[in-house]
Amino acid sequence: MSERTRLWLLRLLALAIAVVTWFFVAIDEREQLSEKVVEAAITYNTPRGSVLLEPAQTVQVRLRGRTSKIRNLNPFLVDVLVQLPPDRRGAFTVVLGPENVVAPSDVEIVSIAPNQLQLRLDREVTVMVPVRPQLVGEPAAGAVVQGVQVVPDKVMVSGPETRLRGIRSVTTSPVSLNGHALDFEETAAVLAPDPLIKVLEPAVVTVRVPMEPPRGSAAGRDGGRR
Repeated sequence: MSERTRLWLLRLLALAIAVVTWFFVAIDEREQLSEKVVEAAITYNTPRGSVLLEPAQTVQVRLRGRTSKIRNLNPFLVDVLVQLPPDRRGAFTVVLGPENVVAPSDVEIVSIAPNQLQLRLDREVTVMVPVRPQLVGEPAAGAVVQGVQVVPDKVMVSGPETRLRGIRSVTTSPVSLNGHALDFEETAAVLAPDPLIKVLEPAVVTVRVPMEPPRGSAAGRDGGRR
């Protein structure tokens, strides 16, 4: 094959590639646009020392793009980010726009519903509160529960200042009295009274339950002799 023939073949190959590329680009550009509504999760950037009260969890985001892109769009790739102000307390409104939406670059943000969020920020505080044992069930016949002791009797919790004002104590997970006639102790988890309140330390306490055995039982007679 001569040099001239090879040159013409290369030119024809380049022309063919250009035509095929133009063809697919033209089809892509002529593709119809479609819209899709996605339920997007909201992520809040909460400043240190603050707690967001009862935030909205999702909003509806309407997206527009080429039909093939919209049809294959993974909803989990769409998210809404909200940056909360560091010095704000109480109720305020946040207006959402396309700049709040994280989505693939080849789709357009058409609308957000609702496009306003009513939010409340509270100060996060840490306090010590008493622990109250939660006893359930019935002791063995005739046995009587005496003074119950929790060790330690106070735990450290943190949460919104307004919520903690109304908290006088926290409880343990249930401690069963079923079948017990003598003194016993059991470890129990400390339960948070509110989803926004966290039990810091300790998360587990010991519940000591003194029991007075039934009168006339062997244990009761021994106890009486002591």
